[in-house]
Amino acid sequence: MTLPLMPKATAIWLVENTALTFKQIADFSGMHELEIKGIADGEVGMGIKGLNPLSTNQLTKEEIDKATNDPEHLLELIQNEITLQTEKDPKQKKYIPLSKRQERPDAISWLLRNHAELKDSQIAKLVGSTTNMVVSIKTKANWNMSNIRPQDPVGLGLCKQIDLDDALEKAARSQDRAAKKKIKEEKILQQQKQEELQSKVDSEAASNSEE
Repeated sequence: MTLPLMPKATAIWLVENTALTFKQIADFSGMHELEIKGIADGEVGMGIKGLNPLSTNQLTKEEIDKATNDPEHLLELIQNEITLQTEKDPKQKKYIPLSKRQERPDAISWLLRNHAELKDSQIAKLVGSTTNMVVSIKTKANWNMSNIRPQDPVGLGLCKQIDLDDALEKAARSQDRAAKKKIKEEKILQQQKQEELQSKVDSEAASNSEE
């Protein structure tokens, strides 16, 4: 599926300047319909300037009018140098089916609930997401929190059991090292306190003997 140049910025412009349905904009930009609703509610894409697809020759006014009058009509992207370059650009993110996009937050939620020992970066790597996404779900600040349902990422096919086991082993080793470091630091602190106390006792004893 070929996406428009700067999909989110394009979606923002369409939300702000047309009467298209959330679904039409979502299908055209490759985003989730709830993300488009989030844009309309001011919860998603804050600070991003909308990109006019008419000025970049990716849509025509006639096409937008046609879609506005027919909610079932899917917007057709104009094939030109810009859209072809977007399709071939190796840096362009691969299109992810809407169902799979929802599965990632579900998997993140499951891992946070069942394996709190995993680092945010480990979780993001396992399910192919970002650390920011993990943090937003952990802090319950994610815009789509009410629709997230914890699901095992292995069962969803987002990662292999061996990869999850490997991540858990690394997390366990990391926790073990942290625990040993804490014990060592506590021993050092306790020793310092004992030395300070002994020094105080010796000082008081020396002072009494001089008297």
